[in-house]
Amino acid sequence: MSHGAGLVRTTCSSGSAFGPGAGAGRRGASPSEGPLDAAYPRTPGALLKVAQMVTLLIAFICVRSSPWTGYSAYRYFEVVTICNLIMILAFYLVHLFRLYRTLTCISWPLSVFGFMATFLCLASVWLSYKISCVTQSTDAAV
Repeated sequence: MSHGAGLVRTTCSSGSAFGPGAGAGRRGASPSEGPLDAAYPRTPGALLKVAQMVTLLIAFICVRSSPWTGYSAYRYFEVVTICNLIMILAFYLVHLFRLYRTLTCISWPLSVFGFMATFLCLASVWLSYKISCVTQSTDAAV
């Protein structure tokens, strides 16, 4: 039984204003009110992002200002904290300026896992390279 051709609306795209609760969103969520989402900084997700950024910045400053910064573990910690701080700041700005509406080709919930997987892969390659070089130079000296 066919009802004829019709318009099918899905909620898969983050750029769509249709779907369940489209008209019942929070105040300031309509695209006609400008690019800045004034209500976002008060949401729990935004507050958690700010807390993460502050914690990472404090951790970076503590390690950076310690007198024992010559170890490679400290440098690795500094790189990890700054990379995470930049990543969280980027996601905060994406939500604050509603860029997720214009960049619908990216699955935003999955992008966090993609970034983490890429970072872990690069860290694994770097660490395996560093360990193999340190092992070879130690063997050559003995």
